[in-house]
Amino acid sequence: MIAKIVKGSGFRGVVNYILDKEKDAKILVCDGLFAENKNTIAMSFEAQSKMNLRVTKPVGHISLAFHKEDEHRLTDRAMAGIALEYLKEMGITDTQVLIVRHFDKEHPHVHIAFNRIANDGRTISDRNERIRSARICKELTRKYNLYFASGKERVKQHRLKEPDKAKYGLYSILKSEVSRCGNWNMLAANLKKQGVDIRFKYKGKSDEVQGVVFTMNGYSFSGSKIDRRFSFSKIDVALDNNRRNERQGIISPSHREEPPMLPSESRGNDDLYSGSIGLFMPDNADGHTEENRFEEELKRRNKKKKQRKIRF
Repeated sequence: MIAKIVKGSGFRGVVNYILDKEKDAKILVCDGLFAENKNTIAMSFEAQSKMNLRVTKPVGHISLAFHKEDEHRLTDRAMAGIALEYLKEMGITDTQVLIVRHFDKEHPHVHIAFNRIANDGRTISDRNERIRSARICKELTRKYNLYFASGKERVKQHRLKEPDKAKYGLYSILKSEVSRCGNWNMLAANLKKQGVDIRFKYKGKSDEVQGVVFTMNGYSFSGSKIDRRFSFSKIDVALDNNRRNERQGIISPSHREEPPMLPSESRGNDDLYSGSIGLFMPDNADGHTEENRFEEELKRRNKKKKQRKIRF
């Protein structure tokens, strides 16, 4: 889980981006906003931001990205729950919030627009926000047993040139094959099928293996240079453990621990909460009528206790 935080001065731009139909946007949470369409949502944000004109950048925009390995677990309900928990830990509470899921990328992600001017007119602190955000992301990733990508896995390999391309290609192949092979012969055979050659380095003139070298696309790397876990000694231990576990049948599907439940995770029903107020209904009225409806809605809301509207 990774968060990116941006601040801005105009709500219409962020609302239009987050609710772009081309991104297959889906609203998960809409709190404190008149959500009839994009225009009324932006107007709601703008009206509250006028409570504190000293803040020149009242727009808060956060994107929360998750690894594609967790896609099967990250229902709309779960992602909304994690996003709300993230906001709470960041101290972003008692303010207008819009959380929208996008489906335009291969990895699950949501966008959060929030008003940095709270409901009571105070400014929501952004002190050390990036440091706090990184810590909270790690805590939530561990709490819900989400996939934690290593630095090498975050590299965009299609942009690499040789020899780095071969090195990161070897990393991906070894990560997959070492975990499922029981001996060196099996590993060498599987690597050969994928265009990878393997040779051992010996200590002096003895038969004692001192290291291992992998070659792909004409480029050679010692295992430890690809990643520390791929040194000869560590691979040897991993293969031995695989062989022992397979022989003893230690892990059976019926006894594997299930991952921790995600926020509001449901086993049998993934229906979304209702509670929207006609978002993006066809607009049959002119601009003045829309503004009148907006003003009436704000007056009505001032008389009633604010209610959170959540769609899952």
